[in-house]
Amino acid sequence: MNMPEALRRYRLHLLGTVCLLFAVYFPILRSMADQWWDDPNYSHGFLVPVIAGFLVYLRRDQLRTATVAPWNPGLIVILLALGQLAFGKLAFEYFTMRSSLVPLLAGMVLYFFGLQVFRLLLLPLGYLLLMVPLPYIVYDAAAFPLKLFVTKVSVWVLKLVGIAVVREGNIIMFPNVTLEVADACSGMRSLVSFLALGIAYAVLTTTSAARRLLIVVAALAIAIFNNILRVVITGILAQFWGADVAKGFFHEFAGLAIFLLGMAMLVGVGALVQRGE
Repeated sequence: MNMPEALRRYRLHLLGTVCLLFAVYFPILRSMADQWWDDPNYSHGFLVPVIAGFLVYLRRDQLRTATVAPWNPGLIVILLALGQLAFGKLAFEYFTMRSSLVPLLAGMVLYFFGLQVFRLLLLPLGYLLLMVPLPYIVYDAAAFPLKLFVTKVSVWVLKLVGIAVVREGNIIMFPNVTLEVADACSGMRSLVSFLALGIAYAVLTTTSAARRLLIVVAALAIAIFNNILRVVITGILAQFWGADVAKGFFHEFAGLAIFLLGMAMLVGVGALVQRGE
């Protein structure tokens, strides 16, 4: 039995399952979408399901001819995912609740369609995890040392170009102004966004696992580099034109320009990797 035949045979089962899934997860997904909208750190979340859907679309021919053989142990995965959802609700832990959707979908694919279809959908399903905001305790634990690293390297670069500056933790002190490298400038926002974009770009540009890993690592390095560059530019603006200029329009414009620069660098890395194939 192939996929079109399975969809016709199980259409009522699948329709009922989708309706039940929607009823259970709608409040959870709505709260997550609200966080994507309100929290700039996770605004990329809107793109993740779209990219995951596109990855499924790229596999449409393979899915159409794949052998469908329902795998009963998939029911165990479904039950474990539901247990994760229940635990998350009891503990009021959003990450646990939200992320339970991914193993639940994986279990449903296994139970209804089998291992061959699951292998084809494993990457799109796993990619969906990138849409789930991290717990704040995990985010802060990663952001704080990254913020200190960005501050330290930025101060070193500023000194290298001849600007008198002193660092105190995440505070950068110039002769006429003091700047703070806040959480928004820690680089975590860029890191999470470029991780999602880097994985998608790696999957779309090469089939080699090693080259995909190289692109993803490069995306993370580019994110950190770009954030350092943004802090350095902000420092230069503050030194020569004052804090108001550094924190105003030019600061936001520099952020956009550096993001576009990062995307261009990522495309360049992808082009180099493809040339090596």
